[in-house]
Amino acid sequence: MIRALFVGLITVIAMAAALLAAEDRRAPSLAAPAALADLVLIDKSDRALKLLQDDRVIYRTSIALGADPSADARRSGDGATPEGEFQVSFRNEESKYYLSLRLSDLGAAAPDDRRMLIHGQPNITPGALTLPGDWTDGDVAIPNAAMRTVWRYVGLGTRVVVSP
Repeated sequence: MIRALFVGLITVIAMAAALLAAEDRRAPSLAAPAALADLVLIDKSDRALKLLQDDRVIYRTSIALGADPSADARRSGDGATPEGEFQVSFRNEESKYYLSLRLSDLGAAAPDDRRMLIHGQPNITPGALTLPGDWTDGDVAIPNAAMRTVWRYVGLGTRVVVSP
C-alpha cells in the first residue's frame, strides 16, 4: 500500500516536472506599435478582460479576482479587486506568476495606495493548468496562454479601466 502511494506520488511529480519543462515560459516580444491595444477593460461582474484598439475588441479572456471580488479595494492585498482607472506602470518577466503587468491607480493620492497586477498563474503551476475560482489577493489573474497575448499587445502607459 505504502509502496503504491510512493510510486503514485513520484509519477505525479515527474509528470508535473515534464509539463513545466515542456512549456515555453519566455516572454513574447511586444507587438508593433500600430498593433498595440490602447485600452484594457476589466469587467469584474462579467469576469472578463478585453483588449481594445480604436474602440474595437481585439481580444477577450476570462479572469479570476480577489477573494472578495465584488468589493472595491481600500488597500493593496485586502482581497478586493480595485475599481477605477489605472495605467500599466511596469512589465515584470520575473514575477512569482507567469508574467505580470503592474497597474498604478491614476486617482490614488500616492501611486502605491491601490496598485494591482494582471498576471498569469503561479510559476509552480504547469502551464496548461488554470487555478479555479477567485484566489488572488486582489489582482486579476488569467490563464498563461492569455497572459502571453496580453503581454504582447499591452505596453507601458496603456490605460486600464476596472468596472464593478
